[in-house]
Amino acid sequence: MEAHAATSLHRSPLPGDARARATALVPAVSRALILLERLAGAREPMGLARLAQDLGLPKSSVHGLCSTLVSFGYLRRQSDGTFLIGPRVMSLAQAFVSGTDVAQEFNALWADGEPEETVVLSVLSGGDALYIGVRNSARPLGLAFNVGMRLPAYLSGSGKAMLSLLAPEDVRRLYPEGLSTRLTKKGPKDLDSLLKELATTRRRGYSVDEEAVREGVCSFGAPVFDATGRAVAGIAVCINKALFGVAKGSRYRQLALDVASALSARLGAQPAQLAAARRGTS
Repeated sequence: MEAHAATSLHRSPLPGDARARATALVPAVSRALILLERLAGAREPMGLARLAQDLGLPKSSVHGLCSTLVSFGYLRRQSDGTFLIGPRVMSLAQAFVSGTDVAQEFNALWADGEPEETVVLSVLSGGDALYIGVRNSARPLGLAFNVGMRLPAYLSGSGKAMLSLLAPEDVRRLYPEGLSTRLTKKGPKDLDSLLKELATTRRRGYSVDEEAVREGVCSFGAPVFDATGRAVAGIAVCINKALFGVAKGSRYRQLALDVASALSARLGAQPAQLAAARRGTS
């Protein structure tokens, strides 16, 4: 699981150019949001002492923040006094999805029937792949995806499809402490190996996850583009490793590319734009 690197509140990065506007931020709201992000990133229960250390705040202040967030349902308190993300966070994820055109168009793809295999849609959220569309297959996979679920983008098929279109320096900025989260023994070991894999992904136009998220589960991913040729999401077709077969899953690789192209077309992307974007010339 994620290394317990301390990230004090005063050193936490702010998105975009928000650092320049830091004096306009409401401190209590900022602390609550950073606390939620810390718990979401840890993917495991955390106690008051560890949260206080990581956020660089007094334990009494963290206690007040956690109590408030628990009362609103954004945190859950465990019997041992540790905290987890609460169910109300899902309502925010659902609200985000409902206002995102790409998620609506993804769901519209399946109006005439469900896909044979599990197909997921995600967007980049920091260094994570945030799932905003899921079509779980009836075929047993050993892993159920849900809207609002987050995984390190460098482990997932859809995440690597999106990362492959970023400049290497931007990928490094997403993971200043390296690739600290591992879910299996597979997947890139460090940033250099990740960047090498992303270069291959960009060149061939699709990504491959071989059991980095769950043993026995593999996926092929591809980026989704909008009418401007900008990559706005990634899709992945997830299959049992046994389906790779002698053709190394070529059928499912093509399915991932076809779904990404169909969804991109629904967002207004033209074939010439898709080709240019995948070559990095748009």
